[in-house]
Amino acid sequence: MATLDVSSTSIAEQELNMKRFRRLILVGFGQGDLAVVDELFAPDFVEHQEGVRPPNAEGVKGIIAYLRQALPDLNYTIEDIAASGDRVWGRLRSRGTHRGPFMGIPPTGNEIAITVIDICRFVNGKIVEHWGVPDQLSLLRQIGASVQPPQTPA
Repeated sequence: MATLDVSSTSIAEQELNMKRFRRLILVGFGQGDLAVVDELFAPDFVEHQEGVRPPNAEGVKGIIAYLRQALPDLNYTIEDIAASGDRVWGRLRSRGTHRGPFMGIPPTGNEIAITVIDICRFVNGKIVEHWGVPDQLSLLRQIGASVQPPQTPA
């Protein structure tokens, strides 16, 4: 596991990393520009978010393409962003319309809005690791999946 590098990342570099993070979210994910992944990710990038396969830059490109197919008008708002050491944290709002199959669910035309938490670790201006937590349960409910909490025994 990587340790938080707070000693050698300058404030100026943290600001640049936040700019890079914004570019990944708004242009890469928000506009579907896969070239942004090649631009911003290190060759040895590791993805830690569940469901991204393979857990590398190609897997991230696959997720972007998959999301854009299911939600072609997908867009993001960065509601909070912070940097500390070699990491950037973001709280995002993701919105789109379910126009393509998603997780086996045919298009419904339903609009979705979910929260996503992302953390990226940077080395020499490149993203080397990512952890993400999208509110998938809320997304599934919004597109009409029958997702019910488990029943507790009486």
